[in-house]
Amino acid sequence: MKPFGYVRAATVEEAAEALAARPGARCLGGGTNLVDLMKLGVERPDVLVDVGRLPLDTVEELPDGSVRAGATVRNSDLAAHPLVRDRYPALSQALLAGASGQLRNAATTGGNLLQRTRCPHFQDLSKPCNKRTPGSGCGAREGTHRDHAVLGHSEHCIATHPSDMAVALAALDARVELYGGQGARAVPADRFHRLPGDHPERDTVIRPGELITGVVLPAATAALPSAYRKARDRASYAFALASVAAVLDTADDGTVAHVGLAFGALAHKPWRAERAETALRGAPATPDSFARAVDLELEAARPLRDNGYKVPLARNLAVDVLTRLAPPVRPARHLTEDS
Repeated sequence: MKPFGYVRAATVEEAAEALAARPGARCLGGGTNLVDLMKLGVERPDVLVDVGRLPLDTVEELPDGSVRAGATVRNSDLAAHPLVRDRYPALSQALLAGASGQLRNAATTGGNLLQRTRCPHFQDLSKPCNKRTPGSGCGAREGTHRDHAVLGHSEHCIATHPSDMAVALAALDARVELYGGQGARAVPADRFHRLPGDHPERDTVIRPGELITGVVLPAATAALPSAYRKARDRASYAFALASVAAVLDTADDGTVAHVGLAFGALAHKPWRAERAETALRGAPATPDSFARAVDLELEAARPLRDNGYKVPLARNLAVDVLTRLAPPVRPARHLTEDS
């Protein structure tokens, strides 16, 4: 492991200054992904800026009814918090599906969003990877890519983002709060991560010197029916082959009043299903409507040699999750002569 400096930040401003002063610096929270990558030689930071003691470890309700979770809140605490468990069940379910209890006790909200792909070509220094070394090529395209992207990939990268939590945040219309030299700003969760394009080494829209300070869950999606579901190779903790987070609200006439839908493990980022959402608004909340809308979204899929199974898998997951969130269809009442 390459030698590195260490800074323990006492304030958010101090952390931002330390990151800005050292372009090769990285934030250290729980370290559950970063430290592993440092051991492999994939991450080689000049300095680690320890943000673990910043006052960002609370979950609180804001005056407008939204809920803010600080960047250093542990995943286990966020999943179990009553404000999250009761109002945003999709987020709680995603966190619980994401890792073992030991990892959830160490991993943080900010760190979860910043974790990097588990593509074996990215993690193996002997293999070409544009994400790790821009311009070296993408060995996964003709190599091992069963777990890789079917949506939004480019010739430069077909890796997927591994976070379960980020998929739920996208469907729930959450915001990611950032702080840097230019002050504070907020980014919609479904715009925080990037598609690879020509620069797959850039996972997010974070600017140099910025750090995540928290995420905000909006009041608009609080208490709406929501759920998260993932398919994986084994029943124990594993990264998703495909996952779905959905929020669904129906009107009195059985049509869709609000829908949020996002896929995980299909793209370089959580994939917000905007075409499907547009098709569903005002449509009947029925399995047929859900299937048509999801099929419309997945028309954009471009599977590779070994991962075409992901398209029907994601389709079936999404239709099932939405159907379970929808109110049961009441059987038509047949009038008789005595009625």
